[in-house]
Amino acid sequence: MRAVLFHETGGPEVLNIEETDRPEPGEGEVLIRVRAASVNPADWKFRRGYMEASLPAIPGYDGSGTVEESNDERFSPGDEVFGNIKSTYAEYTAAPADAIAKKPDGLSHEQAAAIPVAGLTAWEPLFDEGDLERGQTALIAGAAGGVGHFAVQLAHLAGAHVIGTGSSANRDFVLGLGADEYVDYTQQDVSEAVSDVDVALDTVGGDVTATLVPTLREGGVIFTIASAPPEDAARERGARAVMHITSPNPDELTQIAQMVVSGEVRIELSEVLPLDQVQRAQELSESGHTRGKIVLTI
Repeated sequence: MRAVLFHETGGPEVLNIEETDRPEPGEGEVLIRVRAASVNPADWKFRRGYMEASLPAIPGYDGSGTVEESNDERFSPGDEVFGNIKSTYAEYTAAPADAIAKKPDGLSHEQAAAIPVAGLTAWEPLFDEGDLERGQTALIAGAAGGVGHFAVQLAHLAGAHVIGTGSSANRDFVLGLGADEYVDYTQQDVSEAVSDVDVALDTVGGDVTATLVPTLREGGVIFTIASAPPEDAARERGARAVMHITSPNPDELTQIAQMVVSGEVRIELSEVLPLDQVQRAQELSESGHTRGKIVLTI
């Protein structure tokens, strides 16, 4: 099969399309003919060597495709599936049946591939861990990004008051997703502009993380996905800071997918590129300025 591999860590230039062996599915796994793979920040961090990797490696943490072989009674050859699937920058990959769901009709493979990592990384901290409720306030830092644009819409649908942050170029986009307020970080200090936040989701990291802590109410919580949680600073406010690690959840994947099919949630696909443009796809992701999601077609 054709697949993207890297034999050493480094920049996008270490990514090459090669011929390699097709994987064999183990017990409780399915073999998937990949049709689309999402591009996530974890992909280029993996390539850079920021995460443990046994080389050579095939990037990719989610995707969508068709079952070719199944060693699990829940899936059959021909089923269209999507989920938290590893090594998706390839024509075929093997995945645990517990990490995938059947793709609903009306959802393209490109849309389905964009959901698992970003959608669940928005859903789980807001609702499974943050217990966000109607009438509460949610602050989404990096609201126009892959995770952020899901989080804004999901929090809005739950009846929360949603505040998004980002650059001036993304104001109309984020407000159009359902945000009630928008803070342009180039013009305002979010720590002064926002207060009494129940749940904050930091998708940006770096210096941004510390600016979000003063926005929390007593008893509030900030979830980080790109930086270490500021536990001490949050504790001083009577709040919590938690590093969120996303877990596969086929039931929640299906719920998000149905929201997309119904039109309640919109997936912004900023770039849909063929596999041979993988270097450009990861360059765009690494820039940190992409709106919505980047997807590779295979």
